[in-house]
Amino acid sequence: MSEHVIHLEGVTKRFGQLTAVDDVTVDVPAGRCFAWLGPNGCGKTTLIRMMLGLARSTSGEIEVCGYKIPSHTAAALAEVGGIVEEPRFYPYLTGRQNLTVWADHFGDGAEGRIEDSLKRVRLDDRADEAVKTYSLGMRQRLGVARALLNDPKLLILDEPTNGLDPAGLAEFRELIRSFVDEGRSVFISSHILGEVQKIADDVAIIQKGRMIAFGSVDELVSGGAQKVYVRTTDLDAAAPLLHASEFVSAVATDEFGGLTLTVAQADDETLTRTGKTLFDAGIGIVSLYPIQESLEQRFLDITGGEGDL
Repeated sequence: MSEHVIHLEGVTKRFGQLTAVDDVTVDVPAGRCFAWLGPNGCGKTTLIRMMLGLARSTSGEIEVCGYKIPSHTAAALAEVGGIVEEPRFYPYLTGRQNLTVWADHFGDGAEGRIEDSLKRVRLDDRADEAVKTYSLGMRQRLGVARALLNDPKLLILDEPTNGLDPAGLAEFRELIRSFVDEGRSVFISSHILGEVQKIADDVAIIQKGRMIAFGSVDELVSGGAQKVYVRTTDLDAAAPLLHASEFVSAVATDEFGGLTLTVAQADDETLTRTGKTLFDAGIGIVSLYPIQESLEQRFLDITGGEGDL
């Protein structure tokens, strides 16, 4: 497989006067988990539908697993397992029976993968119950099991964590990382930033259909404000002292007697300078550590708060 598993160049989708996807250009790295991140209504599902050949772009080029879409959609889909919006099944058939129907469609050994797919998503103990009795979270997991039947190189999952409880979210994170560990590529869309930060390697941030930021999770998070948190034995003396220090641009106090310092770089050197400044003044240090912004805060910083999730 090439270095990228999805190639998008100038991809645009308009519905009349509405632009749902606006001039998106990005290469999605192979062998990693890539998250398409934005609020509901920002064009995430529309883009996924175009990548899977379920909708045509107004303009631009799309390649999936090296195949151009839509001219070679069938060849691309042979390498892909996908979920678009909420996965649909025959409600009166069991989970296993639903997968058997899809396995007949896929062929090429898919039926032999049913049991392993059910175990991977931890539905093997409920596989012989009617899908109409399944919760939304169980249907989401059954959708992932279905997506595994053709042994895909790439999984494209649209809002896959919808309906999962905290335990289910933890299981899903483990599942996604296991796919990446075994060499698969995963593309997910989501509006749940906390989960994305725990699952994804790379993130694209979307606002009103346009990609406004792209990079690894670590790069995006580290690109935010640099801060250091410190608690001392003498807040009243420490606050003005640190505020006057040349390496500190702002100081904020909190209700717990701590100080949040805005600095140029929250690295070891800054921590050392902070500790030395306080130590030289005879002020004791209770705690001292860097603060890393969350992906949620970086999202709000990048979008100007206009893309609230």
